[in-house]
Amino acid sequence: MTDKQKQGVHAVSQDFKAYEQVEKNQNYHLAETPDADEFDEDFVIQTLDMSGLLSGDKQAGNLFAQQLGKAMEEIGFVILTGHGVDTALYEEAQVKIKQFFETISEQQKLNYLAQREGSVNQGYFPIKQTTIIHPDLVQGWVFCRRAFNMDNDSDYQEDKFWPEKHYEAFFRKICQAHEKLVLPIMQSILHYFDCDKTLYDEKLTRANFGFRLNYYPPLNDEDISSGAGRMLGHEDVDLFTLLPAQDLDGLQVLNRKNMKWVKLKAPQGSIVMNTGDYMQRITNDRLPSTTHRVSSPRDESRMRKCRISFPMAIYIRENEYLEVLPGLENPHYPPIKAIDFHTRITSKYYGDDYAIRQEK
Repeated sequence: MTDKQKQGVHAVSQDFKAYEQVEKNQNYHLAETPDADEFDEDFVIQTLDMSGLLSGDKQAGNLFAQQLGKAMEEIGFVILTGHGVDTALYEEAQVKIKQFFETISEQQKLNYLAQREGSVNQGYFPIKQTTIIHPDLVQGWVFCRRAFNMDNDSDYQEDKFWPEKHYEAFFRKICQAHEKLVLPIMQSILHYFDCDKTLYDEKLTRANFGFRLNYYPPLNDEDISSGAGRMLGHEDVDLFTLLPAQDLDGLQVLNRKNMKWVKLKAPQGSIVMNTGDYMQRITNDRLPSTTHRVSSPRDESRMRKCRISFPMAIYIRENEYLEVLPGLENPHYPPIKAIDFHTRITSKYYGDDYAIRQEK
């Protein structure tokens, strides 16, 4: 653990405000602080059924757009059911991710250490090295669109991204299934703001994404006493994230209105969705990039179990611009190239030299 990470166990979010590219006034400890944290036991994250929208029913689609927009505007999180993704894929993914991290040697993994590809840090993150500011108790592996042969590129090289090739074909199925939800969700959000629903169709067709495999190993006594969390409090950088529900508790969402944490428990087979910094930027702060974290289980016996998750973060391509949506009055932000925006924010995690500036 570096000196900066040791400090990060006690750091608060406003220590890194200079890196943010959207307004974030909430101030919270990056790590869990049992003596200071308060919980909102009354707030319920809304559950929305996508089946009517996906069937093409216009009335159901209109209703979904309004419900989704209001839920996102209120807290930035929602639980999606009726999404049409084969949940057997999610069950198999739990097994494969555990196998992936437990059977591939650390030496093999280190050959794929994360490095910036465009705007996204892609590759392997060893435990306590997800960021330079906090020792998260998780091993992670980020795969961008480039890591999958989704577009049948003639020069695609599987072993450039995958230490064992057979995993690519399986995880590609999940990414392709989630990709089918991207336009319906974005079109619904645009409809909520009375914008042309197709405004982002081209930007989100074969767009980049970050598909992250997370393996939280069983916690030992040293981990528990260190003060570090399984994943620090943070906001996602993207438009929105799709996260299949997990069977082990830990995901918590910050309710900005009262600065209390909401313990999120979603039904198996559902998808947890949240909006990120890209979305806050283009909606002129209407849809917040909501703070969340992964805490240690409250039940001590469950601390000795590993936790698996596999979120998919949706971006636009690096050289496209993020602009406040038409019709939203008094824009708070000028247009900015996605790669500038993304790397300026994430340089708080990876170091100041990570930022790229390619403004007009």
